[in-house]
Amino acid sequence: MLELTAIREQRAELINRLSKRGLSVESTLNQIIQLDDERKSNQHIIDNTLAELNKLSKEIGKLMQGGDKAGAEALKQTVASLKESIKDTEARQEVVAGEIRQLLYTIPNAPVHEVPQGRSAADNHTVYENALPVTLPEGALPHWELAKKYDLIDFELGVKITGAGFPVYKGKGARLQRALIQYFLDQADQAGYTEIIPPLMVNEDSGIGTGQLPDKEGQMYYVGADDLYLIPTAEVPITNIYRDVILKEADFPIKLAGYTPCFRREAGSYGKDVRGLNRLHQFDKVEIVQIEHPQRSMQTLDHMVNHVKKLLDSLNLPYRVLLLCGGDMGFASAITYDLEVFSAAQEKWLEVSSVSNFEAFQANRLKLRFKDADGKTQLAHTLNGSALALPRILAALLENNQTPNGILVPEVLHSYTGFKTID
Repeated sequence: MLELTAIREQRAELINRLSKRGLSVESTLNQIIQLDDERKSNQHIIDNTLAELNKLSKEIGKLMQGGDKAGAEALKQTVASLKESIKDTEARQEVVAGEIRQLLYTIPNAPVHEVPQGRSAADNHTVYENALPVTLPEGALPHWELAKKYDLIDFELGVKITGAGFPVYKGKGARLQRALIQYFLDQADQAGYTEIIPPLMVNEDSGIGTGQLPDKEGQMYYVGADDLYLIPTAEVPITNIYRDVILKEADFPIKLAGYTPCFRREAGSYGKDVRGLNRLHQFDKVEIVQIEHPQRSMQTLDHMVNHVKKLLDSLNLPYRVLLLCGGDMGFASAITYDLEVFSAAQEKWLEVSSVSNFEAFQANRLKLRFKDADGKTQLAHTLNGSALALPRILAALLENNQTPNGILVPEVLHSYTGFKTID
C-alpha cells in the first residue's frame, strides 16, 4: 500500500511511475488527498473539542466546590452538547478512514526507475540468457507423454480424485519431486535462510498484508465456513510472521525459506498452454523471503536472483532472466525478475521463478517497521522469490534429459533420488 505522505509529497512522481503499468491514477490520488484533508480537519475538530471538554470539566468542578450548582448545570448542558457533536465527527472520521483505505487498496505499487514501460509480456526485457544446447532424440515426447510412458505422473487419476490441475505423482516421479524440494531447501539453508513450515491457510488480514487481497481474491481458494484462504504461495504466511512487528536495525537481513503446496484457482486458464504440468491448481514450491533495510533492498534483490540462477545452473537447464515491464508485474511489486527455463520438447519458455522487491508496499499494509540508529521508526522493505517452483522445473527436466534409453537425472540430485536414470 502506498504511503499517504508519499502520495502528498511525491504525487507527480507516483503518477509518472504508475503510468509504466498503463494506469492513470491522478484522479484517485487527488481523491485520496481530499479525503485526507478532511481527515486532518476532523481530527483538528476532535482534538479541540476534547481540549474544551477537559477545560469545562475543570470549571464544573470549581463551580460545584463553590456551591454554584446552577452554573455547573449550565456547563454540563454545554458538555453534553459537545459530546454529542464529537460523536458525529468521530463517526465521520471512521467513514473517511475507511474510504481512504479502500482507495489505497486499489492502487498497485509504483514501479521503480529501472522497470521498462509496457503493458504485456511482449514488453519485458531479457537481461540474461544461458543458452545451453539441448539435443533431443528422434521422436522426443512432451513431459505429459513421458510421465505416462514411465508411470511418473497420473493426470487422469488426479481428475478422478479432485479435478483438472491436481496431478498424482507416482513412484520415481514422486521421489524426483521430493528430491527437488529437499535439494532446494538444502541450498537455501547453505545460503543462510532459516527454514519455516507455515500454515497452508491464512486469514483475511494476512491476505491483505501481502497484497493478495482484495486484488487476487478470485484467484484464491476460499474456505467459507472458517473464513480462511488456501495459500497461493508460502510468501503469504511467511511474510505475515512479521505483521505488526517493530524490528531493530541489527535484525537485518531476515532470511526465511519454506516449502509448501500452493493453491491457485487460475480462473480462465485453458488450452495447450496449460497441458500437463504447465499450469496447475495445486503445486509444490520452495520460497525464499527477505526482510531488509531500505538502503540495501535492491542489492538484496540481485543476490536473490543470483541464488535462483545458481539453482538452474546446477540442474543444467537452459534459462533466461527477464526484467518485467510495468504492465506485467504483480500488484504489490516495485520491480520483478522472472526466470524461465526452455522446454525443448514443447519449444517454449516456461516461467519457474519470480523474484520481486516490494519495497515498503507490503510493509505499510503489514505495519512492519524498524527503529533506525536515531530511534526513528521506518517501514522495512520486503522481498520474495521462487527457489524454485516445481511443476515446470520437473517438466523441463523430463523433456530436456530424455534419451532413447530413458531420462537422465541431474547429478546434483543423485544423492537425493537414489537413482540416476528413469527407465
